[in-house]
Amino acid sequence: MVRWNIAAVVGVPGVGKTSLCREAAELLGSTHVNYGGLMLEIARQKGLAETDSEMFGLDLDIQHRIWREAALRASSMSNIILDLHGIDVSPIGYITSFPVEIISPDIVVIVESSYENILKRRQTDKSKKRALEDFKNLNEHMSLLRSSVAAFSVFSGYTFMVVDNNNFDECLEEIVALLGE
Repeated sequence: MVRWNIAAVVGVPGVGKTSLCREAAELLGSTHVNYGGLMLEIARQKGLAETDSEMFGLDLDIQHRIWREAALRASSMSNIILDLHGIDVSPIGYITSFPVEIISPDIVVIVESSYENILKRRQTDKSKKRALEDFKNLNEHMSLLRSSVAAFSVFSGYTFMVVDNNNFDECLEEIVALLGE
């Protein structure tokens, strides 16, 4: 077990991290903080956007200010499971969305799954408009996420691990065992 105050759970869209974070936080008596949701809350409070699409359509400087404010808010919280992508795909390439210069997680959990499971989750999740990456691009996305988390850990000093979410209950059990007492 790792002692932690902030546990970050990262993964590509559709890997199941939000469902895992919600359940794990409930089982562990922690608070689940969805980073994208926190950003949207800030954008709404400032009257800048009402939806994810509107927020991510804002000027990049404005998005960065929202991203930074969300990181500052999250960094001041205690006993949280922070749910975020870590790396996002943009029209100009990959963007690091893990605010390690502001948030110092004690542990990072990378959630991965098979291409088929991620694609199925993306197709069935009607709450969000999700891109359907092909196999090559999705594997590249997951590989870059794993590499960046490893690189960030060298500078930030956090522990990280990779879990497989091809079976939700087993993956949840693994995360709870890691974070639990």
